[in-house]
Amino acid sequence: MGRLLKKKDPEKKRAQRLERTGDEGTANGAQGGAPAKIAPAARKAQPPAKPKPVAGAEDNFIRKSIQFLREVKSELKKVTWPSRKQTMGSTAVVIILVMAISLFLGTVDFALSSLVRIVLP
Repeated sequence: MGRLLKKKDPEKKRAQRLERTGDEGTANGAQGGAPAKIAPAARKAQPPAKPKPVAGAEDNFIRKSIQFLREVKSELKKVTWPSRKQTMGSTAVVIILVMAISLFLGTVDFALSSLVRIVLP
C-alpha cells in the first residue's frame, strides 16, 4: 500500500534540521549572511543531545501512527463492501464446503484406520 506523500516545505525542513543540530544560524540561508554566533554561556545552557532524540522519536512514532490511521481510513472508504445478500450467500457456501471437506476427510480417515486394523492384527 503506497503512502500518501505531501511535499515538504524547504524552509520548514531547514528549520527542523537547525533545531536538531542545535545551530541557530540564519533560518533563511538564501539571504547570504554569516551564521549567527552562539555565546559560550548559551551553548552550556542547552540540554544534552541524548534526551532530545528520544522525545523526538516518541513524537515521530505518534505522528507516523496517526498518519497511518488516516491513510487506513481513506483506503477503507474506497472499498466496495458486499451487500447483506452477498455476505449471506458467501457464508452459506463456506459452511457447506467446510462440512463437505470434513465429511470427506472423516471418511478417508475411517477407511485408512480400518485398513490398518485389518493389516496389523
